Amino acid sequence: MNDQRSAAEPAAAAVAVPEAVTVLEGTGRSWADRRAALAPIALVIAGGLSVQFGSAVAALLMPKAGALGVVTLRLAAAALILLVICRPKLRGHSRADWGTVLAFGVAMGGMNTLFYLALDRIPLGIAVTLEVLGPLALSVFASRRLINVLWAGLALVGVVLLGGGGFDRLDPLGAAFALAAGAMWAAYIVFSARTGRRFPQADGLALAMVVAAVLSLPLGIIESGAKLTVPSTVALGAAVAVLSSVLPYTLELMALRRLPAPTFAVMMSLEPAIAAGAGFLILDQALSTTDALAIALVIGASIGAVRSRSGSAPRREV
Repeated sequence: MNDQRSAAEPAAAAVAVPEAVTVLEGTGRSWADRRAALAPIALVIAGGLSVQFGSAVAALLMPKAGALGVVTLRLAAAALILLVICRPKLRGHSRADWGTVLAFGVAMGGMNTLFYLALDRIPLGIAVTLEVLGPLALSVFASRRLINVLWAGLALVGVVLLGGGGFDRLDPLGAAFALAAGAMWAAYIVFSARTGRRFPQADGLALAMVVAAVLSLPLGIIESGAKLTVPSTVALGAAVAVLSSVLPYTLELMALRRLPAPTFAVMMSLEPAIAAGAGFLILDQALSTTDALAIALVIGASIGAVRSRSGSAPRREV
């Protein structure tokens, strides 16, 4: 969330994915079958842990390189890694294809920049909770079901609890950055899906990452300058890129080949809780009881919206 993710996020219930695996339903299944069913779930969990602990490492790096400097290091390193791995073809694409990649890259760069600016001001778990409202809103608006008004209201209650009656407790600017990152995340989901239809494999992602890195480079240089060339800082930036971009994308791509998209989206809704755990373990960011309840409400709203949307969507035969 907050980070480069596959197109199947909380709005993933509308994405058609071969349902080759049903998760532990029925009885009489062999241990091998159950282990095969659990494998993609483990991949999604591992991807979520990687993303959020990568964000925690990024927060530790911010005093050395600044929020914008960390974004630049991460996007640049991720772009280089993906270019080497994917080796995307530059020829044979239409002007519309390049326009889609450009929009995808702008959304990606904006999402990361705004989230890291938020992370520099408010706790990780709360930042991710506010950010996930973007994909939640996308899922609610796309479904057009009355029940989703309930889920939106539940999420709103969670946000009010996080604000404690006023976002001054959280740092208003940090909260605004997180909410804006959520809006960019929703745009990221839309253009990620469009890019995936126009480019094979992960070629579109690699090219969009280059766009995002190029856009972030001037901001990082202005804020951090020579700090971006310190070897230890560059190494940590590369680690953040691997943890928050390359590794989770790979794990989630593997999981989506065997896991129904609605199940995947429900699991992705748990990311605020994973982020809160990473913030506590790595950054010593303890949450109050009210904050924990607020995060639980937003998670519940995300899961409810995904499930109600997937229940209304017609299933394709595969």
